[in-house]
Amino acid sequence: MQRRSLLAQVHSGRVGVMEVCDAGPYLLRAAKFHGEPSDVTCPVCRKEPLTLVSWVFGDELKHASGSARAPEELARMATMFEEFNVYVVEVCRTCSWNHLVQSYVLGTGGLNNRRSRRKTAAE
Repeated sequence: MQRRSLLAQVHSGRVGVMEVCDAGPYLLRAAKFHGEPSDVTCPVCRKEPLTLVSWVFGDELKHASGSARAPEELARMATMFEEFNVYVVEVCRTCSWNHLVQSYVLGTGGLNNRRSRRKTAAE
């Protein structure tokens, strides 16, 4: 819902493209090396599919907290750590559009099995 509202403001001219196309070099590099291509075309420049980048945060992760991780790394980490947060950001590598689209919790939850609670960024 926030994404849709922001894009409507951009397309109507109330918000400038430069205000929303502000992905920094670190995020763009993370998209290139750790991102997963999506089927959604960039809603701003409409030139390429968006890339989804997953960022992990958690005290137990220590130095890995605040880093981008590929899906296969997330699956492995979910069996190794009790709990950590994942934030998924969509990124356009052409125009630098970026927006948080999902956040969820992964980890063992203190058990031997993997636990996942997902929600969209609007929730």
